[in-house]
Amino acid sequence: MDQKPTMHKIELPGGEFVSKLGLGTWHMGESASRFEHEVGALRYAMERGIRLIDIAEMYANGGAEEVVGAAIKGFGAVRREDMFIVSKVLPSNAHFEDVIEACDSSLRRLGTPYIDLYLLHWRGSAPLQETLDAFETLRSTGKIRYSGVSNFDSHDINEWCSCNGGSALATNQILYNLSRRGVEWDVIPTCTDRGVPVMAYSPLEQGRLQNAPVLSQLAERHGVTSLQVALAWVLARENVIAIPKAVNHTHIDQNIAALDITLDAEDHALLDTAFPPPNGPSHLEML
Repeated sequence: MDQKPTMHKIELPGGEFVSKLGLGTWHMGESASRFEHEVGALRYAMERGIRLIDIAEMYANGGAEEVVGAAIKGFGAVRREDMFIVSKVLPSNAHFEDVIEACDSSLRRLGTPYIDLYLLHWRGSAPLQETLDAFETLRSTGKIRYSGVSNFDSHDINEWCSCNGGSALATNQILYNLSRRGVEWDVIPTCTDRGVPVMAYSPLEQGRLQNAPVLSQLAERHGVTSLQVALAWVLARENVIAIPKAVNHTHIDQNIAALDITLDAEDHALLDTAFPPPNGPSHLEML
C-alpha cells in the first residue's frame, strides 16, 4: 500500500480545519450482501487518510449510518476523535422534537456519542428558526458539534443566517461538478461572502463525466483518468470540499491521488470551453 498522503485542509467558520476530500456514502447500506464490503471500503479509506465521511438518515433509511458505525467501531487504526462525521436530517423531521429524535436515532445507528456536523438535508415546511433551535439544543448537549444546511440556494442561505443562531452556519452541501456549475453565479459567492465553505456532493456526476472528450484529452496529458481530472477540478476550487462516493479500493486511491493533480491555465481554459461557467442565475439543481 502506498504511504498515506498529506490531506489538504479547509477551514470551517469556527476555526477548525477539515479534509478538503471526504467520502460520500449515498446508496451504501442498501444491501445486506454488500454490508461487509462497504465497511471494508470505509476502513480502507480511513487507513489511506480519509477523515471526513458524509452520510444521511435518508440513505438506505439509516442503513448508510449503520455501515459507517460498523466501520468506525473498534477500528483501532483511527480514533473516533480524528474522524469528522457529517449526517443530515430530513426536512420531514425538521420540527424541533423531530430533529432531536432523528439525531438520537442517527447516533444509535452510528454507535457514537456525537455527530461532528449535522445538516438540514433540504428545506421543507418547518420554520428555519425551529430547526435552528433544535440544532442549538443538540449542540449544547454535546450531541452535535457544528450545524449547517444542504441544497440551499442564496435566498435560503440568507434567510437561515438571519435567524437567531444562523450565523454559525458551517457549510452548505450542494450538487457541484463540471457539468453543474450554475451555483457559481450566486450560491457559492453567497457562501464565500459569509465565510462558509461549500461541500460538493456528486463531484463526478456519479461517473457520468467519464467519457467527456476534453477530460479524456487532459487525462492523457497528465497520465491519470478522466474522473481524476474532473475531481481535481473540484478540489482546485477555493472554499470547496468534495465528497465522492467510492467502495472500490482503486477508486478510493484514484480519488486521493487527485489531490496532487495540478491543472494549469490552459487546462482550465479547455474545461471552461467544454463546461462553460454560468452567465446568469439558474434554479438550484439537486440529485
